[in-house]
Amino acid sequence: MNFFKKNWSNLLFGVFILALIIPQTRMPIQVVLQRFISFSPSEIDKEDRTLLKDYHWNLSQLDSEKINLSQSEGKVVLINFWATWCPPCVAEMPELQELYETYGDRVDFYFITNETPQKAHNFLKSKGYDFPVYIQMEPSPRALASSSLPTTFVISITGEIIMQKTGAASWNSDKVHQVLDQLLLK
Repeated sequence: MNFFKKNWSNLLFGVFILALIIPQTRMPIQVVLQRFISFSPSEIDKEDRTLLKDYHWNLSQLDSEKINLSQSEGKVVLINFWATWCPPCVAEMPELQELYETYGDRVDFYFITNETPQKAHNFLKSKGYDFPVYIQMEPSPRALASSSLPTTFVISITGEIIMQKTGAASWNSDKVHQVLDQLLLK
């Protein structure tokens, strides 16, 4: 018994490591940790902003309807690259859903995945998410290229990339709301 009193923290750490090794418990633990360490994204400094000049990008909705990003030229846009197997992606989804519920009628949202439509649909249904998900039919415009998940862009009506965040973030924060409200006034 004295052994357990002296080594309880080591035992607890060992159980935690074991839980990370087991596939069924690894993802939920990683999602919780990602949510805990996520912060609100920051605006890109004006002199460092990139301009999205080419909006031509063919996408497919989960129901196979084809669309083009050019329909959002001149609008405030949020683009999020994600996957169901990505713990940081899954961690930030609840806040992105809340942001979509608040701004979905004024901001064009694009949640982009390369997974099968059925897998994405099943994930959305299981979580109760209703934001618009698209499948890439071709590579994204150069200004939106990213090899990391999740990556999220907020784009102004003039095409300026105002925010770009790789990794999980707190998207339903006051800071993001202020940025979007400011962009929608212009």
